[in-house]
Amino acid sequence: MTRRIKKVAIVGSGIMGSGIACHFANIGVEVLLLDIVPRELNDKEKAKGLTLEDKIVRNRLVNDALTTSLKSKPSPIYHQKFASRITTGNLEDDIAKVADVDWIMEVVVERLDIKKIVFEKLEKYRTPGTLITSNTSGIPIKFMNEGRSEDFQKHFAVTHFFNPPRYLKLFEVVPGPNCKPEVTDFLMMYGDKFLGKTSVLAKDTPAFIGNRIGIFGIMSLFHVVKEMNLTIEEVDKLTGPVIGRPKSATFRTIDVVGLDTLVHTANGVKDNCPEDEMRDQFVIPDFVNHMMENKMLGSKTKQGFYKMTKDGNGKRNILSLDLNTLEYRQKKSAKFATLELTKTIDNVVDRFKVLVAGKDKAGEFYRKSFAAMFAYVQNRIPEISDELYRIDDGLRAGFGWEHGPFQIWDAVGVEKGIEIMKAEGKEPAAWVTEMLANGQTSFYSVKEGSTHYYDIPAKTQIKKPGQDSFIILDNIRKSNEVWKNSGAVIEDIGDGILNLEFQSKMNTIGGDVLAAINKAIDLAENKYQGLIIGNQGANFSVGANIGMIFMMAAEQEYDELNMAIKYFQDTMMRMRYSAIPTISAPHGMALGGGCEISLHADKVVAAAETYMGLVEFGVGVIPGGGGSKEMALRASDTFRKGDVQLNVLQENFLTIGTAKVATSAYEAFDLGLLQKGKDVVVVNKDRQIAEAKKHAVLMAEAGYTQPAARKDILVLGKQALGAFMVATDSMQASRFISEHDQKIANKLAYVMAGGDLSEPTKVSEQYLLDLEREAFLSLCTERKTLERIQHMLKTGKPLRN
Repeated sequence: MTRRIKKVAIVGSGIMGSGIACHFANIGVEVLLLDIVPRELNDKEKAKGLTLEDKIVRNRLVNDALTTSLKSKPSPIYHQKFASRITTGNLEDDIAKVADVDWIMEVVVERLDIKKIVFEKLEKYRTPGTLITSNTSGIPIKFMNEGRSEDFQKHFAVTHFFNPPRYLKLFEVVPGPNCKPEVTDFLMMYGDKFLGKTSVLAKDTPAFIGNRIGIFGIMSLFHVVKEMNLTIEEVDKLTGPVIGRPKSATFRTIDVVGLDTLVHTANGVKDNCPEDEMRDQFVIPDFVNHMMENKMLGSKTKQGFYKMTKDGNGKRNILSLDLNTLEYRQKKSAKFATLELTKTIDNVVDRFKVLVAGKDKAGEFYRKSFAAMFAYVQNRIPEISDELYRIDDGLRAGFGWEHGPFQIWDAVGVEKGIEIMKAEGKEPAAWVTEMLANGQTSFYSVKEGSTHYYDIPAKTQIKKPGQDSFIILDNIRKSNEVWKNSGAVIEDIGDGILNLEFQSKMNTIGGDVLAAINKAIDLAENKYQGLIIGNQGANFSVGANIGMIFMMAAEQEYDELNMAIKYFQDTMMRMRYSAIPTISAPHGMALGGGCEISLHADKVVAAAETYMGLVEFGVGVIPGGGGSKEMALRASDTFRKGDVQLNVLQENFLTIGTAKVATSAYEAFDLGLLQKGKDVVVVNKDRQIAEAKKHAVLMAEAGYTQPAARKDILVLGKQALGAFMVATDSMQASRFISEHDQKIANKLAYVMAGGDLSEPTKVSEQYLLDLEREAFLSLCTERKTLERIQHMLKTGKPLRN
């Protein structure tokens, strides 16, 4: 039977339950969200004369929880209108409705007695064959299963999301002892293909895979911190982006998650894993107990390892906890010689050998912490997983690590890792020693474009499953390289399709990247069928190289700057009017020039988590790579008769003028940056390049024809220009914008209106591009613009004058 998920029931509307409900709504699934009925009225309800029998009261808990979730930042939902896919109810009046759903998920409090009561109620109404899962993070399935029917047990598993469900990719699937294999297979597939997650098959052991290893890493770190007398700033410096971890590193992450959550999980492992050889590492240190007793739990209690205060002027000041005195103090800077050695090493994986070789405190820290982690993960096989790659997948997807423990061990060198372990009094597991004795010197390898991992029972490397749906650029870059320069590489990804991958810092767009785009189009037109512009870095592109623009403008090299901007514009036109289909695959930040590339592609295959916008106003200019022109063109394509024309153009004008950034690909449709009926969204970013390739092949095989240059763009001239200038005058007079902001806005208005034409007129793209380039260059002569660019280069943040 083909199983399809059209409707799900989520039981429990807390932070996790509401978040999971929102994510199912994100992917188009209808959701029934249920919670308990309040036992007493609140003050507002009493004042209104309501009773416990009123529906608004009976659904108060679930509705309040969902409302709070939808208002939270970052948002749990791709688009606020998707919330209409969620219906709320309560476990007394609406529980019978679970008979109509395809999947029931329990997300109630972590108490076995309560879960068993909920399951008993659900089974009375559940239709046989319906999936039923729990989001528990620690209660053994055999206890939750107890007393349930055979059909219930055959369809029961744990499906463990990480919080927040929209953003963290880990989806642990833990089948019950009687769960049918086809149910497990379906859940693994659904998590990957539909929910956009990294599905990890885990065993029914305490904390499963992600938390078992991730919490060990933190608890082990607590002991190292005290042993080495490190500050929390030093640890966060050492455990953040330098080793491919989130900016929140260790202690800031704990503050966000909640110290009580960490302690609960650590105690669960300590109490339920008596055979764990490093069980002592899960014992809560005294300083953590002190923090628990004093409600220093992190963001939820407004104090944790960090505490934000305000001075008399309302200025924010972040204090840090001194782990020796347990008092707050001013933050201290952290600097290490070893970290300085890694500044020129762009690839994180190449830094690990340098870090463990450090002669200072940082080097000692890395040797101690990696030794503990290597020793721990080697002994968790086969306890928590039969395959080592699942441990790496769990840490990367659940904790945001770029590399899992075994990948880091490979980067250090397996033998070097053993040497570090032995120096800390730890021995390699028998299977690791045997692996080396058999001539296998790494846990992973790449063969024929696919990742292979060391399989312990087979004593050899075998292909990691599930890769056939992905194109992993790291695996094919060297073998499939067609051409490269300092800023980009072109790869043959098969079936006549090329992929152009930016490799500049932050994937910024400079002359080398533009040259690569032109080269890729040349190659594709001569020998291939299509071109994708996509990468698998943290972000698609943060925009043009503003450092280059600043240097040219500061040195008044306006002819060179004019040529550079024209080169960008011409390259965008080359993309639009090439003889082969061009597809952009944005993800993460696609800002400024990165957005303009997508605006000019034949099709956009965007990751759901794409944050797209024309943000040039922040540095005192307008979009100069065709973005201003394109938003005028797109407005023209939607024009109807009458005043609506000006309204549509005004919306696009404000999108640029307020530097709006879509917080998901779905919001980008609202801003006119993506086009309905043409562009598509992929929930799982890992599938994005493969999906883009499918569309490129389809377009080529359907007989792609080079489009004719546009000369039919209707611009409104003085009608629009006058309206926009009146508006900017009013805003400046009311001090909503500065004089310089007004100057930028008026330049943009001139371009999008098509100049001061006396009546609506049809013009060409080149006409608008020339206006755009002239406006961009004139703004680059402004002192205020140079100040803004310089501020952005120094701080990474826009400056408003």
